[in-house]
Amino acid sequence: MSASPSTESLRTVHGACPHDCPDTCALQVQTDGQRVIKVSGRADHASTHGALCTKVSRYPERTHHPERLLTPLKRVSAKTEPPRFETVSWEAALADIATRLNAIAARDPQAIQPYSYAGTMGLLQGGSMADRLWNRLGAARLERTICASAGAEALNLTYGSRVGMHLRFFAESKLILIWGSNSIASNLHFWTYANQAKRAGAKLVCIDPRRSETADKCHQHLALRPGSDGALALALMHELIRHDWLDHDYLARHVEGWPGLRERALQWPPERAAALTGLNVAEIEGLARDYGQTAPAAIRLNYGMQRVRGGGNAVRLIALLPCLVGAWKHRAGGLLLSSSGWVAPYKNNEALERPDLLAGRQPRSVNMSAIGDALLDLNDPPIQALVVYNSNPAAVAPDSGRVIRGLQRADLFTVVIEHFLTDTADLADYVLPATTQMEHLDVHASYGHTDVLINEPAIAPLGQAKPNTQIFRELALAMGFDEPWVHEDDEALARMAFFAPPDAADAASPQGGGPPRERPSAGPGIPFDALREQGFYSLPLPEAPFADGSWPTPNGKVWAAHPQAGVPDFVPNQECAETDSARAVRYPLAMISPPARNFLNSSFVNVKSLRDIEREPLLEMHAQDAAARGLQDGQMVRVFNARGEQLLRLALNGRARPGVVNGLGVWWRKFGVDGKNVNELTHQGLTDIGAGACFYDCLVEVTAA
Repeated sequence: MSASPSTESLRTVHGACPHDCPDTCALQVQTDGQRVIKVSGRADHASTHGALCTKVSRYPERTHHPERLLTPLKRVSAKTEPPRFETVSWEAALADIATRLNAIAARDPQAIQPYSYAGTMGLLQGGSMADRLWNRLGAARLERTICASAGAEALNLTYGSRVGMHLRFFAESKLILIWGSNSIASNLHFWTYANQAKRAGAKLVCIDPRRSETADKCHQHLALRPGSDGALALALMHELIRHDWLDHDYLARHVEGWPGLRERALQWPPERAAALTGLNVAEIEGLARDYGQTAPAAIRLNYGMQRVRGGGNAVRLIALLPCLVGAWKHRAGGLLLSSSGWVAPYKNNEALERPDLLAGRQPRSVNMSAIGDALLDLNDPPIQALVVYNSNPAAVAPDSGRVIRGLQRADLFTVVIEHFLTDTADLADYVLPATTQMEHLDVHASYGHTDVLINEPAIAPLGQAKPNTQIFRELALAMGFDEPWVHEDDEALARMAFFAPPDAADAASPQGGGPPRERPSAGPGIPFDALREQGFYSLPLPEAPFADGSWPTPNGKVWAAHPQAGVPDFVPNQECAETDSARAVRYPLAMISPPARNFLNSSFVNVKSLRDIEREPLLEMHAQDAAARGLQDGQMVRVFNARGEQLLRLALNGRARPGVVNGLGVWWRKFGVDGKNVNELTHQGLTDIGAGACFYDCLVEVTAA
C-alpha cells in the first residue's frame, strides 16, 4: 500500500468546474504533482462558498479512472459489430484523419460536420482552435440547440439579452418561485440562498411536473402537466390584472407593448388554464395572490420547462411576470434564467474563433437536435465526416435510434475526441484521448452568476492525452494549414479571451442597469493577470440592475410585444391530446426525462461510485396509472411509442403525477438493460423559438416487460 502524500508535498491550484451547470464553481485542487488528491469548492468565492455537488467532488475518481483513454485508437471492427480498436500513434492517426478530411474537403468542405456542445464550458477547450479550423476549412456550421436555445432566444426577445437578477440576493426574497428546476440536484448553490430566504420566513413554491427533491423541501408544489407553463403564466397575469396587483408606473415607463399583452392575458381566466395545466383553480388563484401581494418576489426559472414545442413562448411569458408587479425595483426581486448576457460584452469571441477565416463563405448549417435525420439524409452533399468533441450524441441526442443508424453508416468517417469509450466513441473510426479539466488551462464565464474564472492545470496530461486545443492545432498542421493562427498557444488564447482593460479614462463602471453595449468604453475590462492571481474576477454591476429600466433593448424597455415576434402566447405540445388526439389515444402517458441527481447529462455515468448511488435506470409512475395497467413497484416494464422502446425498472415512489411518467436520464445506452436509453423515445421536433430540442414533449405507453 502506497503512503499518502504529506501535506508539505501538496500544492493547491486554482480551478473552475467545466460542466454545463449554472453554478460554475471556483475550485481549489490539491495535487502532489502526479495525481489529483482532492477537489473542493473555494470558500472565498461568494457563489461557491466552499461547497461542491457530489458529482464534482468525485473529480479525482473521474480523472484517474482506470478506463481513461490514454492513447489514440483506430477501429478494426464493422460499426454494426461490437467495437474493437487497436492502439495507434498520434502521428499515424492524425496523418490518416487529415488525408480523409482533405479528400472530402476537396469535393465539398460542407460534407464535414463538427458536433460539439458543453462537455466543457471553457472558452478554450470548448471551441477556439476548433472553431478556427472549421472556419478556415469552410466546414458545415452546427446550430447548438440541444439544451437552452429556446429559453435563450426568449430572453433576447423579452429583455434584449440573457440577463437577470444576482444569485446572492435570492437570500433576501420573500417569495421564490422555483420554476422548472430541481435546484438541489442541478443548481445547488442557488438552493443555499433559497434556504437562507426560507429560514428568514420566505415562501418557496416549486412548479414542476415531477415531485423532485427540491419540491419536497418547498412549502408548496404545483405539479402541472408538461408543456403547460405558458398557460399558467397567462392565468397569473389574468389574476394580477383582475385584482389590480400591478405596478402601473413600471409598466408605463419600462414595458413596450403592454396593452397587447394585457388583452391576451384577459383571455386566460384560471378555469381555462386549469383545464390545460391539471392544476385546480384555487391553486392558480392562490399563486397569483402570493405573487401579486408579496415583495420582493423572485423567480428562479430553469431550462427544463422550455424543452417542449411552446417552450420559447412560455419563457417569454414567465419573464414578463416580474415587470407586471415591479419586482425589478428590488435587488431581491425579478427573475434569473441565465446571466450569460452580462459577460458577453467582455468576451472577445472574434479573436478566439476567427470568423474572418471563412473569407466570406457561408457554409450550410445543421441543427444538432436533429442530427439523426441529418446523418440519414443522403442528399448532396451528405455528411461524410463527423468530428465529435465535448458531446456524446449517441446518448444525449433525441430519437437516438435514428442517431445510431446514422452513426453506423459504413461510408461515414467519424472521429471522436473523448475521455472514455462512450456510446458515441464506440461507433467511431478514430478515438483521440483528451485531457480532463485537471490537466489543461482554460477560462470560464457563467450563466448562473457574474464572475469569470480561470482553470490552471493541476497535473500534466496523463498518458498521451492532449487538450482539445492542441489536438486541433496538430490536426490543422497535418491538413497543411501552417498559418499564424495555428501557432498561438493556450496562454495566448486565454489572454485574448476577454477584452483587456481600456484606458483609464474609460475605466468607470457601467452606468444604468443594462449590460454595456460596446467595447472598449463598456467598463473596466477583465485584467488577465489579476484573474490568474485571484482565480476569479467579479464583473462590476449594479445590485438592482433594472430598478429604473435601462434594459439592453434599443429603447431601454422590455418587449411585451416584440417588433417581429409579436405578443407571446401559449403554444401546446407537439405531442398531446389537443394537438394529436389519435396519438394520445395510442400513447396516453406524457413522458419527461429529467436528469438523474448524480449525473450531469451523460457525464459521470461511468463513475462507479455515482452510478452505484443511482443503481439502475428507472421509470417513475403514479400509483393509479400503474394500477390501471396491472403494474407493480420494482418490476421491469416496457415503455414505448412509434419511435422505439426501452426496458426500465418501475418506481412507484410518489414523484410522478397522474398521466406523466419520468424516465430519469441520461444513462449511457450501454448501461441500459436492453442497450438503450430514454432518448430512444424522444423526437426531433423543434421548439417554437430558438429551434431547440423537445425532450419533454413526448407521449408513450407502458406495459409489463
